Amino acid sequence: MRYSKKRRFHQIDDGGSRGDNRDGSANLDLISALPDDILGSIITLLPTKDGARTQAISRRWLPLWRSAPLNLADDFIGSVSSSKRMALVSKILSEHRGPARRLSLKLLCTIEVPVIDGWLHSQALDSLEELDLTNLRDMPLSMFRFAPTLRFARFSCCRLPNSISTLRLNLPCLKQLTLSGISITEDALHNVLSGCTALESLELSISGIGAICISSQTLRSLAFYHYGPNILQLVIKDAPSLERLLSLYPDWDRVTIQVIRAPKLEVLGLLSEGLSKVQFGTTIFEEMIAVSLTTKIHTMKVLVLHSTGPNLDAVINFLRCFPCLVRLYVISQPTNDMNNARKYDPLDPIECLELHLKKVVLMNYDGSKRPSVDFAKFFVLNSKLLKEMEIKVLNNRNDKWMANQRKQLCVDNRASQDARIELKIGTKKSKVPEMDTHDLSMADPFESGAFN
Repeated sequence: MRYSKKRRFHQIDDGGSRGDNRDGSANLDLISALPDDILGSIITLLPTKDGARTQAISRRWLPLWRSAPLNLADDFIGSVSSSKRMALVSKILSEHRGPARRLSLKLLCTIEVPVIDGWLHSQALDSLEELDLTNLRDMPLSMFRFAPTLRFARFSCCRLPNSISTLRLNLPCLKQLTLSGISITEDALHNVLSGCTALESLELSISGIGAICISSQTLRSLAFYHYGPNILQLVIKDAPSLERLLSLYPDWDRVTIQVIRAPKLEVLGLLSEGLSKVQFGTTIFEEMIAVSLTTKIHTMKVLVLHSTGPNLDAVINFLRCFPCLVRLYVISQPTNDMNNARKYDPLDPIECLELHLKKVVLMNYDGSKRPSVDFAKFFVLNSKLLKEMEIKVLNNRNDKWMANQRKQLCVDNRASQDARIELKIGTKKSKVPEMDTHDLSMADPFESGAFN
């Protein structure tokens, strides 16, 4: 029987004879029978090296890599000289016909800017959707030729030219932007952000800027880290879609935060004494201490605090500010001189404890210090809807010690009899939560297990 070029199935040995199995059926390659566009979608999701290797599978696969959306990441090249690295990247860009989905160049410190500029002008990169550049001394303006199609962008340890502040930028498709360890002027940064009209997630790690003002109709998540001698003033002026405000390394931050309008804000963290000032309307916290509690934020559902002590009085003031809080995470710095033996006054109820709080996570718990035990017991005794309390114990402890802690915390007169109280041994002191700030699929980015 003659096989037409449009045969439904392909033999695994594309150029050989048709070998039958014992049951008489042919060795058919059902994957190769898929349409070219589907196979191209598979290839573009593979690492660069594996995607290029698909050309060797068979004659059927030979032309697919050159026509599939290009996924070029130079981290597959390994430890080779700068000249070999340049040659490999140039070869791929010259042989691939495009279009391009992703370009990731992370080893650029030894590559001259004119070479990189030439790559960015390559026809193979037309319609690029994802751009990731790292260790580039001076960013060429040619990167903005991708502005009409770019959906994800990450620039790390780079210097963006001051001339950006004078450009008329329009990035209508950009949804995720990361600027990490970059050098940029305040005017240039605001010009970039004003051109991102569809931006949903922004991560900033910057220094040398005095103020950032956020006004965005689409932004849902903002993560920031500021380093350097000056204090950064972060103002959320108008962000009607903002759901998350995340401080990445609060121990080192020198930041004041003012939230003027963010009516959907649900997740806030990591707050600590490192944040000089946090203001919601007329409610003000200075280094975690409440100065004024006149405005309440009813949308807040998840809060993460880094607290010395832990300081129960300071935490309770946050609970009063966020009366509808559902989840509370507290990373402690245990001390002996904190007085947490506070009695709950039913005549002065805390709405959060009465009606909403369902999960409490305590990190770096030290049950040998009385303030830590009293802090945990306060929530056990007073959180009426509590479903789960997860306590990560600082340092390794023996079974007798753990049993004594459970006896102290799993009391009969706890406010919620259904509450599950779980003590876990921590392998190291927790400091900063690990999270993908751009993952908007999770309602709580600080889910259990996200702390290192």
